Amino acid sequence: MSSRKIIHIDMDAFYASVELREQPHLKGRPVVVAWEGARSVICAASYEARQFGLHSAMSVATAKRLCPQAVYVPPHFDLYRQVSAQIHAVFRRYTDLIEPLSLDEAYLDVTRNFKNIPYAGDVAKEIRAAIFAETGLTASAGIAPNKFLAKIASDWRKPNGQFVLPPHKVMAFLETLPLGKIPGVGKVTLKKMQSLGMRTAGDLRRFERGELLNHFGRYGYRLYDLVRGTDERPVKAERERLQISTEITLPEDLPLEQAAGHLPHLAEDLWRQITRKNVEAQSVTLKLKTYDFRIITRTLTYSSVLPDCAALLQAAQMLMARVSPQTEDAFRLID
Repeated sequence: MSSRKIIHIDMDAFYASVELREQPHLKGRPVVVAWEGARSVICAASYEARQFGLHSAMSVATAKRLCPQAVYVPPHFDLYRQVSAQIHAVFRRYTDLIEPLSLDEAYLDVTRNFKNIPYAGDVAKEIRAAIFAETGLTASAGIAPNKFLAKIASDWRKPNGQFVLPPHKVMAFLETLPLGKIPGVGKVTLKKMQSLGMRTAGDLRRFERGELLNHFGRYGYRLYDLVRGTDERPVKAERERLQISTEITLPEDLPLEQAAGHLPHLAEDLWRQITRKNVEAQSVTLKLKTYDFRIITRTLTYSSVLPDCAALLQAAQMLMARVSPQTEDAFRLID
């Protein structure tokens, strides 16, 4: 087992928490960060809103049926970026091995940290305390020998907590880990695993490498390693990217909500390319061109690969929700 010390920091309901910090009178109420509109989707939901089943990428129309008393706040992405910069400044006091996943998530390799703190759990505590002192926001952390395990561990004590998974406890932890917690296991893959009698990572570990390859293709190799607690990926400050794109020029200039109706077709086309080229998608960028040739771009990066076309479409819809609808805007191209 690796002797590395990896921390996964995940801010708690980041966008919603920033909005609650700015508008403290809303604390205790179900708050949703989203543009209100027929085709809009949720960017973030406070923990109070999540109790009603609301979550990111859910349509606003559905959310209003589930929780009619929710308060809707438009997103302020410039503010979120400013706060994210403050958080990353805290990270840099401890290590320069920082791999950002999004505005509110990052991996940190603290095996050798600037403050020579021997226990990674203590590093995580200090970082979380500093983030709260300087931003008023809470963060959760997972501490483990590799990125795969640290990411899973960060969910274990949410919100505002941390979970340390030392090397000698990894196998026991994985024995009962639900399959849905493994990155890349979406609904289709999970259903296939269950049909084979698998319920936990421990069940999956009892299959040979060749069997997993036969059942799940090249992803079977990855599964074989993960359920044994093996993940040699380094924490990279800069990650290599392969870009795949698709676009549509609209038959006429359309308002934002009507332009969003073309997203399912684009997502299907893009997913076919991803499948054909045998690559994985972890970051999605939406580019819109207005009638007067202005370019608007929005990007969303995930901590694990997108499992299927439905997840890709959800990402595109979330990005569309980040575009502020102006009454005078009409769009002629989506990329």
